[in-house]
Amino acid sequence: MLKFLSKVKIEFNALDPRIASCMEFLAQCNAPKAKESNPSCQVQVKRRTDDHPPQITVTFVNGVEQSYDATSTPAQNIRTMILEKGQYLETEQMFREAGEKWPVVIPDEELQQPFLGIKPKKAEEKKQ
Repeated sequence: MLKFLSKVKIEFNALDPRIASCMEFLAQCNAPKAKESNPSCQVQVKRRTDDHPPQITVTFVNGVEQSYDATSTPAQNIRTMILEKGQYLETEQMFREAGEKWPVVIPDEELQQPFLGIKPKKAEEKKQ
């Protein structure tokens, strides 16, 4: 998960009963496997003393920042959203490096064409 991120900021008030998602996400970020995937990713914890709701803000390697409401979003869901966005970024980078336009636009007429890699079954094969 951290391989797609340059920075993680986790904010919460330690007395807030809604911090479970922040604590779980922090534990995931501090796991050895996660740290090995991107040792240069900064993980910051900001302990608040006000009523600001628990929040997780991540900065992707392309500079895009995304904030998640940790009061209503489980840590696993946040992790899944980060992984999906990261895979999208990897695909985009792969196309750009290959000199292809992004996003890929498939013309309607190509979408309507039959897929030639699949052979239709003959009547005799269907009976067997």
